[in-house]
Amino acid sequence: MSPPLPNLETFPALRAWQRKALVEYLRRRSPDFMAVATPGAGKTTFALRIAAELLADGTVEAVTVVCPTEHLKTQWAQAAARVGIQLDPSFRNSDVHSSRDFHGAVLTYAQVGMAPAVHRRRTMTRPTMVILDEIHHAGDSRTWGDGVKSAFEEAERRLMLTGTPFRSDDNPIPFVAYERGSDGLQRSRSDSVYGYSDALRDGVVRPVIFLAYSGETRWRTSAGDELAARLGEPMTKDLVAQAWRTALDHRGDWMPQVLRAADARLSRLREDGIPDAGGLVIASDQQTARAYAKLISEISGEPAVVVLSDDQGASSRIASFAQSEQRWMVAVRMVSEGVDIPRLAVGVYATSASTPLYFAQAIGRFVRARRTGETATVFVPSVPHLLGLASEMEAERDHILGARKDPDGLDDDLLERAQRAEDAEGDLEKRFEALSATAELDQVIFDGTSFGTGARTGTPEEEEYLGLPGLLTPDQVAVLLNRRQSEQMAAQKRQKAAEPVSADPEPVATLSAGERRNSLRRRLNTLVAAHHHRTDLPHGKIHAELRRLCGGPPSAQATIEQLEERIATIQTF
Repeated sequence: MSPPLPNLETFPALRAWQRKALVEYLRRRSPDFMAVATPGAGKTTFALRIAAELLADGTVEAVTVVCPTEHLKTQWAQAAARVGIQLDPSFRNSDVHSSRDFHGAVLTYAQVGMAPAVHRRRTMTRPTMVILDEIHHAGDSRTWGDGVKSAFEEAERRLMLTGTPFRSDDNPIPFVAYERGSDGLQRSRSDSVYGYSDALRDGVVRPVIFLAYSGETRWRTSAGDELAARLGEPMTKDLVAQAWRTALDHRGDWMPQVLRAADARLSRLREDGIPDAGGLVIASDQQTARAYAKLISEISGEPAVVVLSDDQGASSRIASFAQSEQRWMVAVRMVSEGVDIPRLAVGVYATSASTPLYFAQAIGRFVRARRTGETATVFVPSVPHLLGLASEMEAERDHILGARKDPDGLDDDLLERAQRAEDAEGDLEKRFEALSATAELDQVIFDGTSFGTGARTGTPEEEEYLGLPGLLTPDQVAVLLNRRQSEQMAAQKRQKAAEPVSADPEPVATLSAGERRNSLRRRLNTLVAAHHHRTDLPHGKIHAELRRLCGGPPSAQATIEQLEERIATIQTF
């Protein structure tokens, strides 16, 4: 006997963007519909409401959900059950047909790719709605993409969901519509878009404060040469990769100092209105994750939960952590996408992954708002490419086919080679040896703007940022950061004025390229903040307009000449 149909009268109230998108969906009644909504905005609720509508009016008789991971299968099934839609998360390809106890099943993209014919038969047996969650995963491989297309091209309805920037490759995504622009490139077309800036304005997501840490790093090359570099300074890609890897080494001082700062921030949030606030460290590999967990346990006095994707019981540990009040979880990519742990409020981005897609997925774990005023804080290495991504949190991206790849982007393959474990004899250690690394707060990024003048770890200047109140509106965050930056700069001027003047003053030292860039970026951010207060335009949109007028990458990656041009341009506004 089939389960009863969901009752629309008892369905949870929808947010404004969900109501608007639902009306648009019901008006069109087209086979395909794609909704792009920032993580935490409520894509699952939106999709289940559409499924309930179509089941209730007889348009479909079955629902299939396809998602990226096994853990998300259970999460989808539980969310659906709460609104009266019964989905089987344990369906296997060998089952061939779904039990009549369910309205449908939840699958993974890998599962569909392995046996598309099974799911094609299921889809053709009854009029079916297919929900393709995080649809960009259908482009992960030709097998997955072809499998999804073959399995569901006969579906009555297909609803595509995504909450992150689309792929950077040229693999077309099944059922996504592409339109050719004036530049000749094809761009994905969305039917409903609800971005991070929209959700932040509506109070649906938390404001995210990024604390970027630089520091001195030293390592030994395969030739036996010792190199030193300051994380965040302009240098070649391979040196950036090696300095980054050195900073993330658990045996140096950079990670313990950053983890200590992150734990202090977590304590402040727990004291200031988020009593169950949790923290997440995203690591690059399993060995490093375990080492980070040991460090956190020593710092906080509480053991950290370690989640590894190939460990049996990983999903149950995530669910248990989500319902507990434990302080820290350490994971390797397992919780980078879709996993719902609303109490996560502090993150440490301790991984070498640097694509816009992965970065947005990771930051999406911290933005879900539960009540007004909750903020999130994410600690990141001061690497120009990451700082650019942090500054562009509000950017909306489409999947572009045939676009020239960004030469300024950090090469993930290069970092992966630097991180990859070699043979058991430790050949990697013979070729590369991290010697030391120290951390220093470089800057604070919020709403596309950089704040602060730098601070050593463990100083009162750093504490001013670690001790920001836990409950703040976005406007209050911006005002407070502006005030603290002004106070720091005023204190530096007073200290300089109080220094005794030498009778024979030494020649003024020439600023390095890095110092000039930092000075210009602070000046540009001050001008952007002033323009924001005059016009009420978000900082991110002002920066985006300057980039449109002057060209070039985000300010974290811009050259001295590009920064000077933007300063001159904004002074004409």
